Amino acid sequence: MNVLIALLVLMVLAGLWSIMTSLLIRATIALALTSVILTVIMFQLGAPLAGVFELSVCAGLISVVFISVISLTHRQPIKDYLERRQRRIMRFWPLPVLLLIAGIALSLVHRPVHIVLPHPGTVADPRIVMWQLRRLDLFGQVLVLLAGVFGVLILFKGNKNGN
Repeated sequence: MNVLIALLVLMVLAGLWSIMTSLLIRATIALALTSVILTVIMFQLGAPLAGVFELSVCAGLISVVFISVISLTHRQPIKDYLERRQRRIMRFWPLPVLLLIAGIALSLVHRPVHIVLPHPGTVADPRIVMWQLRRLDLFGQVLVLLAGVFGVLILFKGNKNGN
């Protein structure tokens, strides 16, 4: 259990790094690192297929696409970079504090979750596995998808306004 907590802390730190940095290549590397840590967590929790999917698609394919797009963009002057970095720090400074408060609140509540996994080969219908036995995995995947969509929207909004 201590390993999972350490991995979750590392994942949150890598996620914070990905949104706090103002260089896109560093943000892409941090996002890939976040996906790799999430993959390790999925393997630890007994979801190897979800882990392989996360590693191949999110850490691999998405990182390659982001780096390809970044290589097609032009560099901005150092003055603009420093101004953008300062605005970003001012915009996101409460985020680590809010995450720390949320983590403390969740640790105070601390209701252990007991997940009973079926034995391999006992459940043949994927609908039962997806909608009844693995709801928590599905919820996590939806959250990851929404985070990606909002990240792309913020990126396009920032480029449209010259940020």
